[in-house]
Amino acid sequence: MYELKTKETDHSVIEFIESVDSPKKREDAYRLVDIFTEVTGYEAKMWGPSIIGFGKYHYQYQTGHEGDAPLAGFSPRKAKISLYFAPEDPERESTLSRLGKHTTGKSCVYVNKLADIDVDVLKQLIIQSIAVVQKMYPNQS
Repeated sequence: MYELKTKETDHSVIEFIESVDSPKKREDAYRLVDIFTEVTGYEAKMWGPSIIGFGKYHYQYQTGHEGDAPLAGFSPRKAKISLYFAPEDPERESTLSRLGKHTTGKSCVYVNKLADIDVDVLKQLIIQSIAVVQKMYPNQS
């Protein structure tokens, strides 16, 4: 049976951020913790070894695969900062067009540094993403 690698852990968010090699990425990570905490109302938790997540929801696909995931999150990776948003957000592309310098994957948005993006647009993306997830998976505690 498949076991999820990305689970909520008790590891320290601060220790993880302090382990990031780049001083600038560490600074951006602390700022992102503040932004995500402010917008989501949730405290930062580690998910797996390298994702900082905020809030949590339980999902179940039609295939029967299920698990828990953060409502929103990010990871200060070596190459870029990964921002995690719901790919199902119908307003995502329109909002991303105003974000600033970034690239995208299926559910990730990659930025080099916070100075490259509009923080107000980032906040809007977080709000939109959480609304989409909560609509898809209602009745969560």
